[in-house]
Amino acid sequence: MTNYTLKKYKFPAVKRLRVVSSFEGGDVTSDGGGLFLRMVEKKLNLLRPIAKEFKDARDQSKVEHDIFTMLQQRVFCQALGYEDLNDHNALRKDVAIQAMVGSDNDLASSSTLCRLENTADRSIAWTIHKRMVNVFIDSFDEAPKELVLDFDATDDLVHGNQAGKFFNGYYRNYCFLPLYVFCGKQLLVAYLRRSDRDGARHAWAILSLLAKKLRQAWPDVKIIFRGDSGFCRDKMLEWCDKNNVYYITGVARNKRLEAELLPQTNQAKEDFEQTRIKQKTFAKFSYAAKSWSRERKIIGKAEHSSKGSNPRFIVTNLDGDSQHLYEKVYCARGDMENRIKEMQLGLFSDRTSCSAWWANQLRLLFAALAYVLMEYIRRIALPKTEFENAQMNTIRLRLLKIGAVVTKNTRRICILLSTHFPLKALFEKMYVALTPT
Repeated sequence: MTNYTLKKYKFPAVKRLRVVSSFEGGDVTSDGGGLFLRMVEKKLNLLRPIAKEFKDARDQSKVEHDIFTMLQQRVFCQALGYEDLNDHNALRKDVAIQAMVGSDNDLASSSTLCRLENTADRSIAWTIHKRMVNVFIDSFDEAPKELVLDFDATDDLVHGNQAGKFFNGYYRNYCFLPLYVFCGKQLLVAYLRRSDRDGARHAWAILSLLAKKLRQAWPDVKIIFRGDSGFCRDKMLEWCDKNNVYYITGVARNKRLEAELLPQTNQAKEDFEQTRIKQKTFAKFSYAAKSWSRERKIIGKAEHSSKGSNPRFIVTNLDGDSQHLYEKVYCARGDMENRIKEMQLGLFSDRTSCSAWWANQLRLLFAALAYVLMEYIRRIALPKTEFENAQMNTIRLRLLKIGAVVTKNTRRICILLSTHFPLKALFEKMYVALTPT
């Protein structure tokens, strides 16, 4: 059998110099900046409380890898871009990753990590969400005056016989329908759901739990619930009205709403025909759908361009100028789509390929925990730098993926970073910002 580890690869020569390569470099890592992840985890105490919730039925006298170490291994490697569980069969021997999780021996294999995933249950998901919300609360030095909670659902395609898979007519595919809740760029909820249910399912219960928890910490905080028309449900809006929670959500347009906005729509059309410049104007009126318990305030946007009329509507109990509420408050929810892309494309939250339901929920939450760590780096270490608004992919590739030679002896582990790394000054800034004081 060919021994590929000793194989030499020949590349085009440089003048008279031969260029060859092989996988014989020894302890070299591509993740020299990943040590920051351990610094952040220790600062937030993110994973240790979660590890205590796992039920470890193993014979403790034979255990080589404790739950906390495996959680770090799984979450840190996800943040570093290793979405496939099989990657760990090689990564477990990477001395730099061992150092990240506080170990000086081989880490858990993919089969061991798979068994960990399959111990997941409802209580684990509850504990992780509780810890994420507590970390969010602890991120404030003083009570905030206002919090905007963005709710949104997205599709998570499935390609096998995973428990809970269904065909979704809107997305036209077999998928899950996870629900995300963000406050600004901070993640509070990543909740896996079946896709054969209403997109707003359980959103009201989650909003209720979040509002109660946040007001325990800050009794006077103003909470605003924001979502698209998929979350415009009378039960949610009625609960908000009764519990002093503000809301601003989209409303699906219909003939009654379009009739209310008709004068503004006609005016926008007339102005466009005269100027050939896109026109928009706003109107405020009361309206109640048949399923609503009472009338509510609607803001309509009448817009006309070369593509024709495009009326849009939102419902809110916020006071203020109609145009400001629509363009500055409601439309700001569009940034949440970038956060979901970070979860799915940057941190592989859609890698839900386990056959068991709760194992897939745990995988989604591993991505969520990786997001919390990476978001902390962006929020604390990268303000006023070129990376202060960078996506997770960019932060990982530019600041964590640093080539390094690793040496290890009985006294220390030394990570020798690339001499020619172009962002040394920023690395130093990150180190100062993330080092405990």
